[in-house]
Amino acid sequence: MSFRGAIFDLDGTVVENSYDWPRIKEELEVEGLSILDYLGRLEEPERSRKWAVLERHETEQTAGSALREGVRELLSLLRSRGVASALVTNNSHKNTDYLLRKFGLCFDCVITRESGLWKPSGAPLREAMDRMALRPDECFAVGDTRFDVLAAIDAGIGAVFILSKEPEAFVGFPVEVLPDMGTLEERLEGLLMAEDE
Repeated sequence: MSFRGAIFDLDGTVVENSYDWPRIKEELEVEGLSILDYLGRLEEPERSRKWAVLERHETEQTAGSALREGVRELLSLLRSRGVASALVTNNSHKNTDYLLRKFGLCFDCVITRESGLWKPSGAPLREAMDRMALRPDECFAVGDTRFDVLAAIDAGIGAVFILSKEPEAFVGFPVEVLPDMGTLEERLEGLLMAEDE
């Protein structure tokens, strides 16, 4: 594998937080769709009222987010090897910008939901690759949920790394499940070194 680009998820991947998505979906009365798809189909005033509920949860989680251990080291490794990095999130630009500034992180490309593209569609990942002038076979994706897996598959990215302590949740998906960012760094370092041989 010859990697030139890395596409990261934000919440639960680059930063740690504790979204209770089943409870939030229940509160919003979402059935079967992604939250963003669901909200986009509502009429006013219900749409604005429910957007406010989602944004309240996001604000709370953003304020309490912690940087995942090993993120800076991994990004430094990628920069040293000339691998571009993108951040693709369904979160808002406001929250994303706050977290990047808070933790002093820099990505070559950042895609938020204001783009009109969101996971589980592969569209926001394709947009990131277009902006970085990269092909799917030159990239890998890093996430923590099934939405991240589905988006990467839809975007044609074959190398998908999931950070989770519950590998059984991803049985049947073409992914590597790793327990933490440090383990991922070791794995990628091995793959990048193999490229030089």
